Amino acid sequence: MHPDYLAPHYANSALLCIDMQNDFVLPQADYAIPGTHEVAPAVALLANHFRTAGRPIYHAVRLYLPDGSNVDACRRALIQSGRQIVAPGSSGAELIDLLNPSGERMDTDRLLSGDFQWLRSGLEAIFYKPRWSAFHETRLHTELQARRIDTLVIAGCNYPNCPRATIYDATSLDYRVVLAKDAVSRLYPQGEEEMRGIGVTLSSFQEIGALLPPALTSPPTQ
Repeated sequence: MHPDYLAPHYANSALLCIDMQNDFVLPQADYAIPGTHEVAPAVALLANHFRTAGRPIYHAVRLYLPDGSNVDACRRALIQSGRQIVAPGSSGAELIDLLNPSGERMDTDRLLSGDFQWLRSGLEAIFYKPRWSAFHETRLHTELQARRIDTLVIAGCNYPNCPRATIYDATSLDYRVVLAKDAVSRLYPQGEEEMRGIGVTLSSFQEIGALLPPALTSPPTQ
């Protein structure tokens, strides 16, 4: 019998929440991504499942410098024109309250330098990604390997861009990937078919929560 290379190993899993920042989520924000505010409660409940299980959570975020120097080419002119989106130090760049119950603010200098900012639990971190994929020029792969994580559960904003790019990179690195289909914005039927075609498991946040094993007796080493 051949081994199953795709089935999630929830005992070796981590949650990756992508771009769940005020400027992208809050409906009153000028550049809110459609559908993201609606899935935010599901993302938060999924995060709570991981916290209860004592499993790591990583929050990938964008930070656009006012001069546009670190911004994707397709948005650089917009930022250089004076528009502020997820600007370092702004309230719009912060994680939404639902995902940040302790109210910790980002250390943007640290994040922009490439470091992880660990939150009070020691099992939850924020990191900055300069492009669509959470693996592009970040320490994410090194961090996951150090914790012996082989399964990545992905949620957040918004499927056609950052989650999809991240998923393709994750599968290229041989991670077992689960897409929380009701906790990611702008997912569409063809996208679901594309994900299944590359071996991604699609599950609801409740299904994922039910499959997480009980909390570890001690937290993994940072």
